[in-house]
Amino acid sequence: MTTYNSDLTGDKKLGFVLYLVGELVMFATLFATYFIFVQDAVNPTPTEVFKARTLIISSVFLLSSSGTIHFAEKAAEKQNTKGIAIWLAATVLLALAFMGVEIHEFRTYYHEGFTLTQNIFLSSFYILVGLHAAHVLFGIGWMLLLAIQLNRIPSSIYGDKQKIFSYYWHFVDVIWIFIIVFVYAPYLV
Repeated sequence: MTTYNSDLTGDKKLGFVLYLVGELVMFATLFATYFIFVQDAVNPTPTEVFKARTLIISSVFLLSSSGTIHFAEKAAEKQNTKGIAIWLAATVLLALAFMGVEIHEFRTYYHEGFTLTQNIFLSSFYILVGLHAAHVLFGIGWMLLLAIQLNRIPSSIYGDKQKIFSYYWHFVDVIWIFIIVFVYAPYLV
């Protein structure tokens, strides 16, 4: 027999998975839009805009954060608050580093004259990658809230919150992998 609390937790997890499906549809639409408009890109083309160095650095930061949030989740399963705090802090720092690189990338593009309104390729690029960055920024805020709640709520409830956040964070990382493979990689020679 299940309890009300476990039923409620299961419902929250299912609800959040359904939310992520909606997010997936939104990102799929933005990827499709990007693919349509990148084909006819001129002045500039993606090859003239993208830089491998920036992509590699940002990817190392964000994809490493998937490992640190996994360790935070494992610490939550063991109710190890010190471990949770350490790994959550590491994840926040990696996410902030990713955001710093992304801001630098966008700022560099802007100063090179590659603006949002220059052509439709750049518009679709900025919207897709910018929306992903907004998800990372939201995740940073969520992690800060988790850190505040760490010693203030029962560990079983905290563990459920950590698990749901982990779904979100891994989703954000998977979207970044798709951005690497389909947005950047074809144009980095």
